[in-house]
Amino acid sequence: MQDIYIAGGAMTPFGRHTGVKAPELAQQAILDAVADAGVRLDDIEAVYCANVLGGMILGQLIVRDLGLRGVPVYNIENACASGATGVHLARHALLAQQYGTVLVFGIEQLTALGGGTIPMQRNDTMTDLYATAGMVLPAVYAMRGTRFLHERDASPEDLAAVAVKNRRHGALNPYAQQRTETTLEDVLASRMIADPLTLLQCCPSQVDGAAAVVLTTRRPRREKPVRVLSSVVVSGLREGADDDILDAEITARAARLAYEQAGLGPQDVDVVELHDAFTIAELLYYEALGLAAPGDAVPLLRSGATRLGGRVPVNPSGGLLAKGHPLGATGIAQMVEIMWQLQGRADGRQVEGARIGLTQCTGGGIAGVDHAASSVHLLGA
Repeated sequence: MQDIYIAGGAMTPFGRHTGVKAPELAQQAILDAVADAGVRLDDIEAVYCANVLGGMILGQLIVRDLGLRGVPVYNIENACASGATGVHLARHALLAQQYGTVLVFGIEQLTALGGGTIPMQRNDTMTDLYATAGMVLPAVYAMRGTRFLHERDASPEDLAAVAVKNRRHGALNPYAQQRTETTLEDVLASRMIADPLTLLQCCPSQVDGAAAVVLTTRRPRREKPVRVLSSVVVSGLREGADDDILDAEITARAARLAYEQAGLGPQDVDVVELHDAFTIAELLYYEALGLAAPGDAVPLLRSGATRLGGRVPVNPSGGLLAKGHPLGATGIAQMVEIMWQLQGRADGRQVEGARIGLTQCTGGGIAGVDHAASSVHLLGA
């Protein structure tokens, strides 16, 4: 199979960008990624723009002022998995030899929404049972957290420990929105959002940011070129009445396919960026990704294996809990972080000797399925 490389990547700091419009944020990430890749804008043959809430033809609006004349622009919305889906589709086009070098970027400006939880569906298209009933994702994950504490040998402190770990990592990341460490006591004492999840166990909803990567079939001149070893996007299966809400079936299925595609297994992974929108999510995904056996997520966390310096550091960037979660940009930002890790460029939070990295991003809550979409990518240097 044709090798697909991440020739370069970049992201903006995640946070409040007062007075800066979404196109400006995206253009900053794009220009930095193109420079990092050592290519010219004229070398870009197609553009993939990932965004959830920015409106129609956003990609064309963003590249209009960059001088990319007439190149095809694809706008992609797949909830929180939009950025990862953009990379997946771009990889398909490269494998089909439709293009040789493409740009994939993600952008979101959530501060423009004015606060509150992100709606599961737009108000004018609410045809889903969960959305019409007023269900929000913090409540969905709170139910999973409650069940997890009931079934597993786990305590509220174990949930809070995920936030402590990721905030410690985020304090080392100049691109993270939250750059202060926290304690178990602070996490547990923060305002209750949906029992058992407190405020510091939920990713910030007021965040802007952009990320971009240049994908190519041409081997970059870097000392450690990063390859996309596998790329999988799947949708959710209709659940039965007796399905286990702790199973994370869609992510486990995507991970299994990604490992098979790359000829690797969980034991080969050195560093992970996963979708920790809530603390309970990280624990569930340890098991779904095969990092821990079923029922062993808490022992894995307690062992220190997923901290920086551990056997398989998870979310060295700080994850969504600390770095922030601008929806369309998240999946691509995860890949930029893994690219930096594999190339030894993650100053202050470097996972020494990392050769294989994994990114995982889920998206969309709808009635009757685990998630609407899930993506898993394996990258190697």
